[in-house]
This record gives sequence, structure tokens and C-alpha cells, in this order.
Amino acid sequence: MKAYIFPGQGAQFPGMGLDLYEHSSEAQHLFEEANDILGFCITDIMFEGTAEDLRQTKVTQPAIFLHSVILSRVLGDTFKPDMVAGHSLGEFSALVANGSLSFEDGLSLVAKRASAMQKACEMRPGTMAAVLGLDDDIVEKVCAMTDGIVVAANYNCPGQLVISGEVSAVEHACETLKEEGARRALMLPVGGAFHSPLMEPAREELAEAIEHTNFNKPNCPIYQNVSARAVTDEHEVRANLIAQLTAPVRWTQSVQTMITDGALHFTEVGPGKVLQGLVKKIDREAVTASATFETGA
Repeated sequence: MKAYIFPGQGAQFPGMGLDLYEHSSEAQHLFEEANDILGFCITDIMFEGTAEDLRQTKVTQPAIFLHSVILSRVLGDTFKPDMVAGHSLGEFSALVANGSLSFEDGLSLVAKRASAMQKACEMRPGTMAAVLGLDDDIVEKVCAMTDGIVVAANYNCPGQLVISGEVSAVEHACETLKEEGARRALMLPVGGAFHSPLMEPAREELAEAIEHTNFNKPNCPIYQNVSARAVTDEHEVRANLIAQLTAPVRWTQSVQTMITDGALHFTEVGPGKVLQGLVKKIDREAVTASATFETGA
């Protein structure tokens, strides 16, 4: 069975999507439509902007979404997923790719998500840190014992867990985790405490938008970050998407469940190869690849 996986924030790069725009009339149409929906020329920033330009939250999230979704569209008949999943932001790309959301609604929600998250970051500053070389339960225990708000946020692969929360709490947790034997506990250059309780204002704002958006029955199961299991009911999809902003990304568990359910081949659709690397660390036997427009892979 074929699984298609969609990357999240951090996968962006200068010039992203330009090859699609130059070689596909369908891609051109979708990019131009995106400019109209967003109210600014994101294509100018994606194609010609610097890495710093692409780090703006209002740009980063829509840019990655557009690259992923448009790539899935131009693959044509070769894009036939048996299951999909996306890492954080990538879940929105996956939901458009499997028919749950329209292109227009997906992009509008991603733009709203980016705006809401930015506002939440300004209201309650926070940060995140990558913890390497410890079992998940040890990291969870340290977070629970640390004063202030700090939680496990991204279960990326065995031995790699990202924590998120208030700056002082994350810093203190990192010190304790090093004492517990972490190979590294590294503060990340991010603008906020994503997938933590500090994102509650963003969750509430996005929830209203999601509640007023039409969701269709998926063409194939999506393994959502919140539940790490196959979901095909559009009402459950909607509820999980609302919960996602303050809940952890259970990527390790999602990939493990997909493999248990028969996934033999994982194709990453969008910029970068981060998810392929994580899948390999979760299961060395897994076959991974990048979706490529040129070959229709």
C-alpha cells in the first residue's frame, strides 16, 4: 500500500515551487488563485524571496501548503494514495490531497492558522527545544515535574522528541533532561510554543473557521497527528484538526500505525526530505521517496 506524507513548517527553501510554475499550466493557475485568496503575491516571495522572507509565519505556512498540494495535483493519475498523513501544518495539505478539503478552503484555513498562531505567540511568548537520545517516557516525566508550562509537542521518531512551552520552563526542562542523559537538549529558533497550551487562543480562533468550513468524506484514510490512527469520518477529521494546535504531533505513532495497517512505501510530497528521514528512523525497512513532477514518481 502507498502512503503519501506531507511536510510541515521548516521545510521551506528559496525558489520553492518555481519549477512547477514554469512547467505546468495547472500549477500556474493554482498559484495565481492562491495570490488572489491570500491578498498578496506569495509567488514573488516563494520564487524570488530570501530564506529570511520565507520565515515570516504568514508566508511560511501557505508556501509549504501550496508547494505540497500543487505538486500532488500535477502528479495527475500517478497520485493514488491508499493513505495519507501530514506533520503538523502538513495535515492540511494531506486533507486537500485526499479530498477532505477543497484547495480554496484548505489555503484559507492555513492562512487563518498562520495569523492566529502569530497572534498567540505575541500574546504569550514561548519556545521549543529538541531532545535527543532519551526515551519518550523520561521526557514526559521531566516535563510533568518542571514548574511552569512545558509539554511534549512533537514525537518525531524514537529518541527525538520536541518539547514546547514557556521559555523559562523549557530552559529548566532542558537542563534536567541533560542530567537525565539526553544526548542533546537544544533550544530551537522558533517564534512560539507550538502544540502546547500556549496556543489555546489560536485554537479557539481556528476552531471557529474550521466549524464554518465544509469537509467532505476522505477518498482514503488520513492518519491525524492527534489520534495517530486512520480516520475516514469527516466529523472526526474536523474535531482532530481543531485539537491539533494544542495537542502533540504523534508522528512516530502515526507512521507505526500506517505500517501496521499495510503501508509499504512512503512518498513525501512537498519541499525537503525531513519526513523520509524520520520514517527511516522509525522503521529501517520502510521504503521512502520524494514525489517528483519530472518523473511522475
